[in-house]
Amino acid sequence: MRRVIITGSGHFLPDNIIDNSYFLNHTFYDEAGAKIEKSNEEIISKFHEITEIEERRYVDEDMNNSDIATIAGQRALEDAGVNKEELDYVMVATNYGDIDKHGAADVMPSISARVKYKMQIKNNQCRPYDMNFGCPGWVEAVILGSQLIKAGLAEKILVIGSDTLSRATDPFDRTAMIFADGAGAVVLEAKETDEECGVMNFVTLSDNQDEIHYLNNGVSLNTDYDGAYKSISMKGRKVYEFALKKVPAAIKRVIEQGGKDIADIDKILLHQANAKMDHAMIARLFKLFGKTEIPKGIDPMTVQKFGNSSVATVPTMYDLIAKRQLGDHEFHPGNTIIFASVGAGMNINALMYKFPEK
Repeated sequence: MRRVIITGSGHFLPDNIIDNSYFLNHTFYDEAGAKIEKSNEEIISKFHEITEIEERRYVDEDMNNSDIATIAGQRALEDAGVNKEELDYVMVATNYGDIDKHGAADVMPSISARVKYKMQIKNNQCRPYDMNFGCPGWVEAVILGSQLIKAGLAEKILVIGSDTLSRATDPFDRTAMIFADGAGAVVLEAKETDEECGVMNFVTLSDNQDEIHYLNNGVSLNTDYDGAYKSISMKGRKVYEFALKKVPAAIKRVIEQGGKDIADIDKILLHQANAKMDHAMIARLFKLFGKTEIPKGIDPMTVQKFGNSSVATVPTMYDLIAKRQLGDHEFHPGNTIIFASVGAGMNINALMYKFPEK
């Protein structure tokens, strides 16, 4: 039987570590456009209490999103031992493509075409493909790539998630403290085996009615700001409530459709949005299965040190665990894991993956 296996992974995190004190001199406004009178110490303390974010990474001024995506992609190829000219697709999940230090987004040519160029892939049958699906974009690209491989339309696909959200934030919005930069990648390959392994099954849900306004681009909360016209605008409470209601149910569905139980799952790699939300989603998931005790280590976290780098959070976490660089977390042959994400749209997806026994 034709299976889809992850054969290599890689990531890139910028060297610039931005801790919470970076925001002490900012001026924050509320959604009504009024200056928040609380001290920045109090604002930052409350932010840390909710999100657990202590640090995030920002790219250097001379680096673009396509640069860090290229580095992560090259590292994944090296890890997989795959010749770049054998790739059928270079898929890149992103929200803004390349975005300069002034906040201008540039998606022509596509970021995937730029990455293919920077990787110097000369095979003109290798197709660059952009996935613009909000924070769930990387998981959705893995879903699409696995379908192409299972259908016999591809053999080897590089899937990258990369964003430089530090350049897309409103400096007067408290939510700017959430977002970060980074890139992660995996190589998907076809494998003929009777063993139950690889990409098992998935669920994708898109609520694009009233929910479409929960997370989008908007003008600065400071009406006098003459910076970028477009910046991330998030209704935090709405996103939280939506995610808590929808994501655990989607994960439960993908587990049950795969003929498994929550007890069969070894790791759940959630998009790293904020810690409070992720903890709540895991607790709700176990409650849906009638469980109150959550196994230690089932839900790895990176948001505390890396912030929310959107499409890059899940593949970065995967690579760190695969390389045994995230505390005590590790994968073992035969493990079954879940990838899941929620983001702008509002889109949700969940994918079950089983490591080959050998």
